[in-house]
Amino acid sequence: MNFLVEDTIKQYEQLFSMNSDRDRQDYFRYSMMKPFEKMWGTINVPLEAKELNGYDVIMATNMLGYLDVSETGTGKKALEKLKEIQVLETANNTLEDCIYFMKENNLSINADKLRLGMYIADPKKLELQKGYCGFGGIPGFIQVSIYPDSYNIPKIPAVIAHEFNHNIRFSYFDWNHGDVTVGDYIIIEGLAESFAKELYGEEFLGPWVTSFDKEDLDYSIEVIKDALDVKGFAEVSSYMFGDKISIEQGYKPVGLSPFAGYAVGFQAVQSFMKENNIGIAEATLMETKEIMNNCRLFGK
Repeated sequence: MNFLVEDTIKQYEQLFSMNSDRDRQDYFRYSMMKPFEKMWGTINVPLEAKELNGYDVIMATNMLGYLDVSETGTGKKALEKLKEIQVLETANNTLEDCIYFMKENNLSINADKLRLGMYIADPKKLELQKGYCGFGGIPGFIQVSIYPDSYNIPKIPAVIAHEFNHNIRFSYFDWNHGDVTVGDYIIIEGLAESFAKELYGEEFLGPWVTSFDKEDLDYSIEVIKDALDVKGFAEVSSYMFGDKISIEQGYKPVGLSPFAGYAVGFQAVQSFMKENNIGIAEATLMETKEIMNNCRLFGK
């Protein structure tokens, strides 16, 4: 499969050399995000709003935790670190690993080319995520935002692999914001983390699955067990992201720690694979209910 890692190092150098926020915003929109226009269009995000201060790719990326283009001081520090660790080479090597695994297991992504972009995150906005996260829900596109530090730098390949698995999964299964259930969402995320574990090891997984002690995890399983059929993105998000983020986003809290749905989903998929002697390649193509009903995590 053909792929392209955007040269965001050069792009950020150009961005931070500009003197006005307006110029930086236009460059971010029409140079840095233009190659991802199809991805943004799929989730109804225009590159530029039709009205002043309307919803557009600048607002969307800020909400997702990307660093605002006006934060040049913070951005330049992060950029120097990304150069130092040769992040684009890491991204390139990771995609080669993922594509090799995909081909070896007769999987595919429904896209002519896979495009990946590495962007600078706002460390305050992504504090709970330990300064990094990704988006890979549209086959053919992956974006990762990171404020690089000693914790998250070693985890870059795993988060790319996580998003790569979403690309595979959504090439075989449709995603509908209105119809998605808690069960669907936890399995989607559990598969993605299990894929990352398969390629890079459990020690490199994200805080969304590694920060839970047994008591909190057991409690989260009990809460989520009774909500597997809850439907609709807003309702489901409360179970996936936990109370702190839910309250910030205007969702109803349900008594869960941050990213509880991710942690429970990972346990469900891991248990399913172990109990049924099934590998991640096969599991990635299985229906939600088949995994949930045979993972022995929810008393089914």
